[in-house]
Amino acid sequence: MKKNYILYLATIILSINTIVFGQTRKVRTVKELDENWKFQKGDFENAYHVDFNDSKWENVTVPHDWAIYGPFDKEIDIQRVAIEQNGEKIPTEKTGRTGALPHIGTAWYRNKFSIPEFTNDKKVILLFEGAMSEPQVYLNGKKVGEWAYGYSYFYFDITDFVNAGENTLAVKLHNEPFASRWYPGAGLYRKVSVIVKNKESINQWGTFITTPFISKDLAKINIKTKTTGENVSLVTTIFDAKGNEINSNTSTTKFVNEFDQNIKVDNPKLWSPESPYLYKAVSKLFVGDELKDEVTTRFGIRDIKYDAQNGFSLNGKVTKFKGVCLHHDLGPLGTAVNRAALKRQLLILKDMGANAVRSAHNMPSLEQLELCDEMGFLFLAESFDEWKKPKVKNGYNRFFDDYAEKDIVNLVHATRNHPSIVMWSAGNEVPDQWGDEGIKRAKWIQEIFHREDPTRPVTVGMDQVKAVMESGFGALLDVPGLNYRVHLYEDAFKKFPQGFILGSETASTVSSRGVYKFPVEKASMKTYDDFQSSSYDLEYCSWSNLPDDDFVLQDDKPWVIGEFVWTGFDYLGEPTPYDEMWPSRSSYFGISDLAGLPKDRFYLYRSRWNTKDETLHILPHWNWEGREGETTPVFVYTNYDSAELFINGKSQGIQKKHNETRQNRYRLMWMDVKYEPGTIKVIAFDNEGKPVSEKEIKTAGKPYEIVLNPDRKTIKADGKDLSYVEVSVVDKNGIPCPTATNQLKFKVSGKGKYRAACNGDATSLELFHLPTMKLFSGKLVVLVQSTKEVGEMELIVSGKGLKPASIKFKTKFK
Repeated sequence: MKKNYILYLATIILSINTIVFGQTRKVRTVKELDENWKFQKGDFENAYHVDFNDSKWENVTVPHDWAIYGPFDKEIDIQRVAIEQNGEKIPTEKTGRTGALPHIGTAWYRNKFSIPEFTNDKKVILLFEGAMSEPQVYLNGKKVGEWAYGYSYFYFDITDFVNAGENTLAVKLHNEPFASRWYPGAGLYRKVSVIVKNKESINQWGTFITTPFISKDLAKINIKTKTTGENVSLVTTIFDAKGNEINSNTSTTKFVNEFDQNIKVDNPKLWSPESPYLYKAVSKLFVGDELKDEVTTRFGIRDIKYDAQNGFSLNGKVTKFKGVCLHHDLGPLGTAVNRAALKRQLLILKDMGANAVRSAHNMPSLEQLELCDEMGFLFLAESFDEWKKPKVKNGYNRFFDDYAEKDIVNLVHATRNHPSIVMWSAGNEVPDQWGDEGIKRAKWIQEIFHREDPTRPVTVGMDQVKAVMESGFGALLDVPGLNYRVHLYEDAFKKFPQGFILGSETASTVSSRGVYKFPVEKASMKTYDDFQSSSYDLEYCSWSNLPDDDFVLQDDKPWVIGEFVWTGFDYLGEPTPYDEMWPSRSSYFGISDLAGLPKDRFYLYRSRWNTKDETLHILPHWNWEGREGETTPVFVYTNYDSAELFINGKSQGIQKKHNETRQNRYRLMWMDVKYEPGTIKVIAFDNEGKPVSEKEIKTAGKPYEIVLNPDRKTIKADGKDLSYVEVSVVDKNGIPCPTATNQLKFKVSGKGKYRAACNGDATSLELFHLPTMKLFSGKLVVLVQSTKEVGEMELIVSGKGLKPASIKFKTKFK
């Protein structure tokens, strides 16, 4: 009874109401279909029938990723290929390329729901924000429609299929083998919603807000609104962030099916990463005096400009992109979208000093864009990894002719009001970069973006730089984006007419958190017997480079407008340089690992990007039993220019950043340090040579006690919210044990549940959803999830021979 009451309240909150003749009447209801789903993997011939028996199917909630529960298996999606964009010529067997998780095959979802609001004067929309993949949708035994692209948002008008009483929704999904280059996920991994509104209404994604004029004193807000219905009028009111009414406009004249309104905002507060101020526009559609529909749209007032003189400017200020690329999986959660997980990622990036995100290589979740609007991130929204020419046998090339334009239109219409989006990407390293047909496709796609949104430029991540310089492919784009190829930046700048270049994908440096290899040296595609990469941050891929190579371009070339590092976080699949070895099932590219734990490289970027906070980070750890007397270099990543290193109180000298090598310019390095256990300390100096900060690390003894550090101790009682708990071990003196690999167990009681764990080890085959996992480099992360009940929950972590630890959390409705 209590559960039904809560669901009822949630429905009321999502409803938009008005008073008509003294009575309350709903004009629009948005019902998220997140519960009561039945799921089963397999191809069932009659699963779309209303009377199909699904009683033995699994009960799940949506968003849902069926493949993340494993098991990991090297035989899944083994691909014998030569990866052309990586410069490979000879096909080799690739294991773990798509994460070694069982995402291939067919599965069904079924849901029964009611729409008591439905009457003959209503319209009903069924909205999918992501379904992996090739969904076929049935309602009450009849096929409503289908889509192809697993990353696309799409909707169907189901008015002619729906019942006022109970309705049976069935969705068939299918993932082909050889359809992806990374882990794509599987299932209804983003939200599904039913929207009930009047037939006289505002169209789905029918509002387009732009800010064509901005000055210190006023801003002109243009609002174009597509509607359905005759003899309608539109009243749009703008509110500030505190809910105060700013201005309003009433319009009775449509141009074809669109209202075009202009509203003044005095003394506008501009949106930027430093001050992400958001307004909202409330649009009300009337027939006579009767309110028929109401839609609220958040937006920001900001001005973007790209030109040869300044590169990229935001609100008149030259701004460089300090960005990262992100795949859509959330590590141990798979691809099932979760707002708390996304926010944690962005908080980590914010602390690093990043100001931008590229959704690689797919359309972003709406939750991610909402958070970027709120938290202040510039966003490069990407569409495709393939056009007509394939990278993988069953990739998007199969759908390009029939779906490319529809997918672009949906991307733009669904997301164009987000102020965070400052650029569209039409593709990533598409093989169509060669030849005349590719140039024609690039022009065609760019013009679709321009038609649907004239306010933002278009780029493509280009890796075949010599080819696009000669063919004209790069010259026709609004923004020429180069993926790697730092040695060709100068040539491209001279060749391209735009006058600036974007590092659309950079670095691809590889490392494993807390793992260090000797001797310390720069190396390309270096591999080791343990399938890990060194966290001295000097190892990279055959096609890529070290972070410092990009830093030089960002700092010395004003025409380089910024970079998007590959990648902000490790992701499932593409375990380069170990994609021909097993076990290895996730990437090493991340600045933070798959669990979201920062690698050493995080502090290298932070020392440059975070200009407000101090960075002083020492590597490696100082537990090297058996290396006594051997050379063990020490690096310091800091925003200070010089520092002095001490080993057990003995000075190792002062290092100062200089330009002898690119590494010396951005890192402080003591290459001849001999290891001896004890204390390693660094003292940093300001520009006048005065000591201003110090840090030390100590050699740890044997693991003794478990330590828990949650990112939040109070979470929402909505059945979705998460707390991420960093788990580590210390010795008897409280010193962290950086090499610990203890097997730990997790138990959650009370008003919550254990959700998953992750240790960031790309070679681990332990399943995320089971309540046990080994530490990797002394750490892992446990995810606890709320229920829909207010109260208290407790996490207990234990391990053989260790003093256990526990922590309590509160859950509340707000």
